Amino acid sequence: MREEMLRMERVTYINQGITGLDNFSMTIWAGEILGLVPVNNAGMEALFTLLKQNLPLHYGYIYYHEKLINEWSNPKGGTNRISIIRTQSSLAKDLTVADNIFVLRAGFRKWFMQPEVLRRQLLPFMEEIKVDIPADAYVDELSVFEKFVVELLKAVIAGNRLIVLESISTFVSDSELVKLHEILRFYAKRGISFLYITVHFEETRQFCDRTALMEDGHILKYFDTGDSTPENIFLPCVEDYDRWVRMQLDVSEESKGEKAAFEIKSLYHGNLRNLNVRVNAGECVVVQDTDNCALRDFLSLLREEKPRSGQILVGGRAVKNVRDRRIAIIQELPVETMIFQSMSYLDNLCFNMDHRFKKVWFSKGIRKSIVSEYGALLGEDVFYKRIGDLTTRQKYDLVYTRILLQNPGVVFCVQPFKKADVSIRSHIWELLERFLKKGIAVVILAVNLADSLALADRLIRIQDGSVQEIYNKEDFVKLPINTPWLYLYREKYANGKRQ
Repeated sequence: MREEMLRMERVTYINQGITGLDNFSMTIWAGEILGLVPVNNAGMEALFTLLKQNLPLHYGYIYYHEKLINEWSNPKGGTNRISIIRTQSSLAKDLTVADNIFVLRAGFRKWFMQPEVLRRQLLPFMEEIKVDIPADAYVDELSVFEKFVVELLKAVIAGNRLIVLESISTFVSDSELVKLHEILRFYAKRGISFLYITVHFEETRQFCDRTALMEDGHILKYFDTGDSTPENIFLPCVEDYDRWVRMQLDVSEESKGEKAAFEIKSLYHGNLRNLNVRVNAGECVVVQDTDNCALRDFLSLLREEKPRSGQILVGGRAVKNVRDRRIAIIQELPVETMIFQSMSYLDNLCFNMDHRFKKVWFSKGIRKSIVSEYGALLGEDVFYKRIGDLTTRQKYDLVYTRILLQNPGVVFCVQPFKKADVSIRSHIWELLERFLKKGIAVVILAVNLADSLALADRLIRIQDGSVQEIYNKEDFVKLPINTPWLYLYREKYANGKRQ
């Protein structure tokens, strides 16, 4: 008889008057990899919380290992042996791999640690999944992929039988993702279960045993791997998203300028070797770092360091200063990393404008004209709000409009869709489209493609620090089958012909 690993039965969870989960039911079997596609982020934090802690429920029952661990009429309390691996690593970066896996494990009772013993204990676990990570390496020195493997091993060695994985594909490369899938399959055969959370249905269909579609804190529908579900799922929650992608495919095909907005010529820097890239005005190019070894060097080049050799040009003129305002960078998770909490909304908005208007910090006239001009676009009320009171959408508006006011020649966006739900992803496309309509070149730096191709005119794939492949839009049909929205490109460019 098949063993049940987790069952959440008609769970309703309300915290501070807000309903996180609404009549939520989900079953995960032993050794199963269940994909979960959240249409929006509503209910996700509540789900994570209840998997880790047995907090009071408004209604429902939760079973783990076929034992009742929480119920609405009699809250059990305590924590569960369930591991949750999210985009932000939970490892102690100043400790070694072995220390994180063994010493920080619940129940570790030794007073004296013997590094050699820990290394020997860890070796068989590394060998069986064919990964070589030194036990005495410090976590801070590891790659993103290696950190994930360490977190996974920590969960397995701790004896946790359910492991939750959030948005893995947004921070590891294609080749690393294939390896991770192999590792998860290996442990699934040993009876360990996984809840694999991603925003892309295509990814779960290629890898997971079943897929659940979630919206507003409850499950809408389950899909089995063998179901003859069409690639395009026509459900109310995704129809608008699908329609928007189709619209962008047409919009982004408008003629682009022939003048180069940004160029890299014969550049050597860190892991980058003989890199040549050209982006025209109003063009969107996705640069994918397929082995996750060049992105950091690319960013350091734009932010703080000069190349070993080669040229960087904006509008045909060489970049001599790494702080050149003709180049703008929108960082990963910009609503967390690019907004100054202690500054007013208007000060945040004007932060990159002083090269255009020298008196922007002192002239009430200039600042008043900015409020007048952009009030209709951003909303009149935002200028009088505290930063902490802004919605996520308003924060994205603030960051992207700040860059628009900077008026650069090229904008680099680092994984712009990371941790963004469906509605925010659509809005990010709209914000990026504003740059393109003004003739500003957009370069999206990605490890995995996510939704980056929706606006892209070209895809440049970098491997080992050099350009490996270049795809024009009509060539996107040749990309791997799990590429998001691939069916739209196949429809549009069927048999090599534009439809």
